[in-house]
Amino acid sequence: MMDYLILFGIVFAIHLAPAFTPPTWPVIVLYSVNTQLPMPWLVLTAAVAAALGRHVLGLLSNVLEHWFPKKMQRNLDAARELIERRPANRILALGLFVLTPIPSAQLFEAAGLLGVRLWPCTVAFFIGRLGYYTLYSFTARRLRESNLADSFRETLTSPLGIAIQIIVIGLPILLVRTDWSRFLRRRS
Repeated sequence: MMDYLILFGIVFAIHLAPAFTPPTWPVIVLYSVNTQLPMPWLVLTAAVAAALGRHVLGLLSNVLEHWFPKKMQRNLDAARELIERRPANRILALGLFVLTPIPSAQLFEAAGLLGVRLWPCTVAFFIGRLGYYTLYSFTARRLRESNLADSFRETLTSPLGIAIQIIVIGLPILLVRTDWSRFLRRRS
């Protein structure tokens, strides 16, 4: 039971942080390689922790929106209206939470800033994590004999990994600085 609680705490903390955290896959892989936890429970624990961590991050981001200047708040309101205007836009947005090339921290920060309902985003993210974490765990169990520690260390500290985190920090800033109302005027 303690192994599950520690796994939950690590994954939750990683997903609560807005940036500069290690990816979750090394945690899943290390647990898969170094413990005898049944894979379905390991994956489920990690996916629930990840989803709850991101949900709380989105809620905290929503609190920050009220501190922004009025112009930025209007930009966020216009972006929210663009998303909510058509059902297809909402479905596409939810699809990003399942299979996304964008870091999930920035997606939840943006969703929180926009004030969209977070539970559908969280459920979509949870479904995606179940798939990803199952793949990571399954692969790790198959590769137990190989030495993966050096690969993990390189990934976590690579200049490219750090540079990507710095770039994606700028995405929420771009979100609040963009005048989304001009896109609304164009579509009207």
